[in-house]
Amino acid sequence: MTIYRLLAFASFLSLLSCRTPDKSEEINLADGWRTLFNGQDMTGWRIKIAKHELDSNYANTFRVEDGLMKVRYDGYDDFDRQYGHIFFDESFSHYLFRVEYRFVGDQAPAGEGWALRNSGVMLHGQDPETMMKDQDFPISIEGQLLGGDGENNRTTSNLCTPGTNVVIDGELFTSHCLNSSSKTFHGEQWVVADFLVLGDSIIHHIIAGDTVLTYHKPQMGGGNVSNHNPEVKVDGQLIAEGFISLQSESHPIDFKRVEIFDLSTYKEQGKLEEVLQKLREAEGY
Repeated sequence: MTIYRLLAFASFLSLLSCRTPDKSEEINLADGWRTLFNGQDMTGWRIKIAKHELDSNYANTFRVEDGLMKVRYDGYDDFDRQYGHIFFDESFSHYLFRVEYRFVGDQAPAGEGWALRNSGVMLHGQDPETMMKDQDFPISIEGQLLGGDGENNRTTSNLCTPGTNVVIDGELFTSHCLNSSSKTFHGEQWVVADFLVLGDSIIHHIIAGDTVLTYHKPQMGGGNVSNHNPEVKVDGQLIAEGFISLQSESHPIDFKRVEIFDLSTYKEQGKLEEVLQKLREAEGY
């Protein structure tokens, strides 16, 4: 082989090694999912229960048993509005969050009627470090989880707004809660809820592959949060990122899968729409 052919061959190999991977190689959905709950302990999570200091797990409210994250009240004589939240200790801006949950057993003593088979996923929440000792809920967007009562229609993956507002159909939505279009899940069956959150632009609630609620421009405002630091709540300020937490609201609940697909890197690379399309196709949205 002449020196010229050797040089040409070396140049060809160099081009191969430096070529840009095709899109199918760049985006591997299986690699994108991250498990936040390891099924063994609460590593990476922080607890804030109203009337207690941060990281105080009053009455062993949050526990891990049988590979599940459980919320229990067997140590309570009276629920006494001690609403609790367990925060993953990292903030996110653009993501698809997935949780698999089931309601079990009976409500805690003195739990309020509206909290029967009621819990929530708090999205874009405030840093738990900024919550006051007696604060009831984090300033956040709540994906409300409801279980059927055996008789009535009770949609799940609804919207509630502790210290926040959103925009729906071009109008500022200032009521506290809005029902989704989901079906009712009675009994102690497992339910998978997805939440697609894209910064301060749009949020979708998804149940069993169906988008059951959509709204825009999450922002601070309104009421439905008590005993908070008013300096943290800047009404009208859009919420582009925040912490995710799971709720204890007086009814026992189990969480099995807790996963996230972080979309921030794809947004920075200009590939957000591409990966969203792949996710829609893979998940059947």
